[in-house]
Amino acid sequence: MEFFIEYLPLMMFAAMAVLLFTGYPVAFVMGGVGVGFATIGLLTGELIPIQLYTIATRIWAGAAENLVLTTIPLFVFMGVMLERSGVAKDMLHSLQTMLGRVPGGLTLAVTLLGIILAAATGIVGASVVMMSMMALPLMLEQNYSKTLATGTIAASGTLGILIPPSIMLVVIADLLSKSVGTMFMAAFVPGMMLGGLYLVYILVISTLRPKLAPRQKNTGSVSFLQLIVTLVIGLVPAFLLIFFVLGSIIFGWATPTESAGVGAIGAIFLAFVVRPFIYALLARTQFAIPDAVATKSQGNFVKRFAEENTGWWTSLRKTLSDSMQTVGMIFMTVVCAMVFSLTFRLLGGEHLITDFIRESGYGAWHILIVVMILGFLFEWIEVTLIVLPVVAPIILSLDFGDHAASADVAYWFAILLAVNLQTSFLTPPMGPALSYMKAVPSTGGLSLPYAPRMRQRPFLARPFPPRRGASRNLFFALTAPRHNETMTTRQGSPA
Repeated sequence: MEFFIEYLPLMMFAAMAVLLFTGYPVAFVMGGVGVGFATIGLLTGELIPIQLYTIATRIWAGAAENLVLTTIPLFVFMGVMLERSGVAKDMLHSLQTMLGRVPGGLTLAVTLLGIILAAATGIVGASVVMMSMMALPLMLEQNYSKTLATGTIAASGTLGILIPPSIMLVVIADLLSKSVGTMFMAAFVPGMMLGGLYLVYILVISTLRPKLAPRQKNTGSVSFLQLIVTLVIGLVPAFLLIFFVLGSIIFGWATPTESAGVGAIGAIFLAFVVRPFIYALLARTQFAIPDAVATKSQGNFVKRFAEENTGWWTSLRKTLSDSMQTVGMIFMTVVCAMVFSLTFRLLGGEHLITDFIRESGYGAWHILIVVMILGFLFEWIEVTLIVLPVVAPIILSLDFGDHAASADVAYWFAILLAVNLQTSFLTPPMGPALSYMKAVPSTGGLSLPYAPRMRQRPFLARPFPPRRGASRNLFFALTAPRHNETMTTRQGSPA
């Protein structure tokens, strides 16, 4: 009986690992396991009823009253609004026009789109599905390799979990009690380096093996002025939004919470003012957008602008609905993870792991490698909300030599973990990106070409810790159902 009680915390992890493969959402699995083992603790006398009251108080203080987490609804709304407004479609068209004659031009355009969307929205699941619906048919039509095409979409679409503003970075910063702004600054260069590795890989393999990514045929001649106008239409608005969101944090103009509000308002302005204004302005010129409502309109500028905004209320209402659904599931996951982790601690799990590590004699790098392996096997939400609070105090007390100063170990470890956790979107047994693309027919083998690039990235990041004092629709990633084909189709439809 004593053996059973002593190892109850380890049984919690085993139960969670088994139940995750049943297809139930991660949030309900973690909450159910936490409540179940808390009941076992009461029945065995390991816990007393008053201890369970601390779970409720921690949920209220850790989630409901946590001002840092108020950035999450705003960043989610910003991302959903940009996706539904058609801004991403304009960006893809601009990048495709610019890179049309380059080897692997369309895959390069998709990767750049993923980087820009990551820096503008931080959305993952819906971005993968959206780019699959927009770009995958074009790449397959131009005889691109199916593996290269799907891998490019999945890998670039998941950059939003790392490149700020990222919801995962907000959660990690809150758990480590560190500055969200500094965490964003620390993650920016590694995220861009990972995107750069994707671009280099695509360019090299497209040059060495042109059959995998044939050059576009019949692209037609585009004048320099047309190219400039196309890039201005597709890229300048998004870059302005990125500047106001990240720039306000970097230059100290606003806190991360305030910058999220700026991003939400900017996304509305971009969708319902800037984009219709540009379309209506160009409708009677040689640069008119062929499929735009304003181009087909016969009225004056004001009428064209109004017709381009037809259905704005429906679009805004759907955006709010999707955002509320996503935010609700995010906080449900946070609450359930707190139930699991607090039950784990009350049963003595933290002391059990600490004692094991100390008695094992493992060094700092051995422990770090074990944590990284967990990112390969589990999704980021489990590792972040359950494993991180337990191992972070141990990791932060270890000596990693000259790789990071003691004051910067928390940020250095957090970014290493964040880069590694992005791998969980592409690698089995979980691999949510594989599930996102189930809605798109004839996809497969998408994780293999890009997972090595992600595995190399943490080791490239090791010598570059963040400087001290340097001044985010994750619905699918958070709930992670294994039977989410219908959910992906519903949530991921393009604007």
